[in-house]
Amino acid sequence: MSNVRRIIACILVGLGALLLACAAMIPTYAVGKVAKTPLDLRITTIAKSVPGEEALVLDAKSLTSPEGSAKIDTGVPIVSQRFLTVEEPSDADEMTVQAGQTLRRDDRDGDTGLLTASVDRVTIDRRTGEPIPVSPNGSIAVNVDKSGASVADPSQRRGLQYRFPIGTEKKSYPYFDLNARATYDIDFVEETEVSGVPVYHFRQTIPVTNMWDVVPAATNKLTLPAAKWGLEGEEPVTMTRYYTNTRDVWVEPRTGAVLKGGESIHLYYGRSADKVDVTALKAHLVFDEETINAQLGVTQESLDKLDLFGKTLPLILGVLGAICVIAGIVLGVMSSRGRTTIDPPTERLQRNL
Repeated sequence: MSNVRRIIACILVGLGALLLACAAMIPTYAVGKVAKTPLDLRITTIAKSVPGEEALVLDAKSLTSPEGSAKIDTGVPIVSQRFLTVEEPSDADEMTVQAGQTLRRDDRDGDTGLLTASVDRVTIDRRTGEPIPVSPNGSIAVNVDKSGASVADPSQRRGLQYRFPIGTEKKSYPYFDLNARATYDIDFVEETEVSGVPVYHFRQTIPVTNMWDVVPAATNKLTLPAAKWGLEGEEPVTMTRYYTNTRDVWVEPRTGAVLKGGESIHLYYGRSADKVDVTALKAHLVFDEETINAQLGVTQESLDKLDLFGKTLPLILGVLGAICVIAGIVLGVMSSRGRTTIDPPTERLQRNL
């Protein structure tokens, strides 16, 4: 019987030691495997112009009409929609993100309301969110061919864009701006909450950018009669399109997910960078409530996995391991005591004789 107890005690101590080792390893090993941007992302984000704030859009038809000057519509409802998916190549460490984005005025139907459209692709590290160090590591499509298929131009970029690092810190990060096709720092502003979830607020300011230098497209430099620009005289005047923006994002730091975002975007034509002659677009766009709630739902799934492998499972295994070790030690001590025997009275009597 004592031999059986000793065997059981050894098994309990061994099992307990194994459970304790697993409890110690899971937060470092398993969480490292779980703490990555999921490969099954399919996210639609919608940002709308804030009611009551300035929302200006240049009526493009007014630039080509035979009479009248450029017309700027005011109080225009503007919607930015982005559909983000994960495409190939993607694996355990890297993922290719594709984002199709449109900007449209919501007071017009179909193509008449479309302001801009683009398809952006970039391959990023699943933990850091940074583009991988290959050339090119992305592409940008803003034009289509005769068949209507998008034409992608290779893009080499650095900086975050759609995701922040797993374990985001309170510091500045390089951040890529798709419109300027350049990278500028996005700075930590404050720690706050979105629907009760702790987040880090970051802000980026894009300096005035000459869009003709970025993309030498016809719409980025126009020569029209002075009257069309609302100026005096009869001589043609050349205007360049400029762009500036202030971007705000609210990031859940453990997952790097953007729960809320906003942009104060301004596109304008001017004879120089510091002269706004005709506004092409000016609006403050912010994620709508449905988008924020959807982002919260996706992020909560990732947080639940992190809590399971980082807290709950190690705690359960640690408690079970400790119980097994203690039970094994107690059983082992009891077994050792059981091996100490007392001589029967008859045997003692015979030895005394």
